[in-house]
Parts: sequence; structure tokens; C-alpha cells
Amino acid sequence: MISINLDKAKTVAHDARRAARTAEFAPLDVKATIPSEATAAEAARQAVREKYATMQAAIDAAADVDALKAAMPS
Repeated sequence: MISINLDKAKTVAHDARRAARTAEFAPLDVKATIPSEATAAEAARQAVREKYATMQAAIDAAADVDALKAAMPS
């Protein structure tokens, strides 16, 4: 049987979450610098922030590996 260290698994999950968030933010960062698109880009950036804040809370609250897998970015 394989024993999984949940704390280390959460660290790996947070790293994956950060990478996914960074990739999702990249095109919005460019649009935010264009004055005509800045308002829409900021609204989209806020949606991304909320999505990943929810994911972060789910990862932190995961009590087992199955819950952690469910909270991971797809």
C-alpha cells in the first residue's frame, strides 16, 4: 500500500493551481494594458481570481487524497 503525505500533496496541488492561474492570467494581463479593453479585462481577471480562490480553499480544506484530486485544476 502506498502512503501519501497529504501536506506534501497539498503543496503540489497549490503549485499546479498557481501555474494554471498564471497561464489563465497571461492573455488578460496584455488586454489590461489596452485602454479600450481594460475594463472588460479587469472583470475577466476578477472572475479568474474568484475561481482560483475557491480552488485554493478547497485544496486547503481537503481531508483526504480524493478530495484533493477533486479540487485540482483540470
